[in-house]
Amino acid sequence: MATSVEFIEYVCGQIGNDFAVRYKKMFGEYMVYANDKPILLVCDNTVYVKLLDAVRDDLAAAPTGIPYKGAKEHYILDIDNAALAKSVAQKLEKVTPLPKPKKKK
Repeated sequence: MATSVEFIEYVCGQIGNDFAVRYKKMFGEYMVYANDKPILLVCDNTVYVKLLDAVRDDLAAAPTGIPYKGAKEHYILDIDNAALAKSVAQKLEKVTPLPKPKKKK
């Protein structure tokens, strides 16, 4: 089951207005960006967060899962908890680098 547009828009609304939030469809699922930094992966209407030190304390009790075959394990974010979602998004935005520009062929 692919992620619905309604769900991805809900996710973007939950993480707040502290930065520019956008999403991009990738392989039938979505990546959520904050200030052009990729911070959340959304697959099958589930929000995944990389296992990073910056959010370990916030998500220590969170379940983990694998978003797609071949991926590493990720935390599963309770997106309905707006305060937690905003806190995690803010921390991820601070530690996530901007993607490197792709070289033109």
